Amino acid sequence: MRARTLVGFLIPLACAALFVRLGVWQLARHTERAERNAALEEQRARSTATLAEALAAGGDPTWRAVRVAGRFRYDLEQVLAGRTNAGSPGVHLITPLALPGSDTLVLVTRGWVYSPDAAEVDLARWHEAEFVTLAGYLMPLPDSGPAAPDDPSRPLRSLNRAALAARLGRPVASVQIVMTSDSLARADSVPRRLAPPVPDAGPHRSYAMQWFAFAAIALVGGAILTRRGVVADRARG
Repeated sequence: MRARTLVGFLIPLACAALFVRLGVWQLARHTERAERNAALEEQRARSTATLAEALAAGGDPTWRAVRVAGRFRYDLEQVLAGRTNAGSPGVHLITPLALPGSDTLVLVTRGWVYSPDAAEVDLARWHEAEFVTLAGYLMPLPDSGPAAPDDPSRPLRSLNRAALAARLGRPVASVQIVMTSDSLARADSVPRRLAPPVPDAGPHRSYAMQWFAFAAIALVGGAILTRRGVVADRARG
């Protein structure tokens, strides 16, 4: 086998090995995702706790069902822009909750409301009770991220503790609560509560199958080209 034919065989072989490695990596990511989803489902199945109990338990509190009582600070309410619902433009209303005996605010996502430009909304229309006992589930709140706009009347595009603490002038809890209950009689308008999260297996398994298919193509194609090269080498004597 001549050097050129040998190189023509080694290149697709190396590509196939790389593609197999990438496929195995995607399968590992699929397994990690499945394990995390199982842990989140177990978390959601646990009994409802107070916020203090959920945080004191340690570990990742994501999706933990909680019940908490406090006072909504509508004067500090924030708008999270660019949120759609069934294809309609809108925003999420993020209302800080003041807890008795604490200066740390807990962000509560009260729900989605329609907004033609997905940014501006009449906040007063969506006010509920001031003192509430609400139920919901916990979601993490990143410690850092993009800074909030200098103009406090402008909506947010993302949430993080540093930006919100700077805008609100108060410490902000490390988790947020997605409200699922109506803790009061319905008024004229109540934000549409967000549906509970659904675990997603992700695309990793399909990506793995694609990489394995690429590896097979590389091997078959390399074998065909190598065979042709060997036949040509023999013909040239």
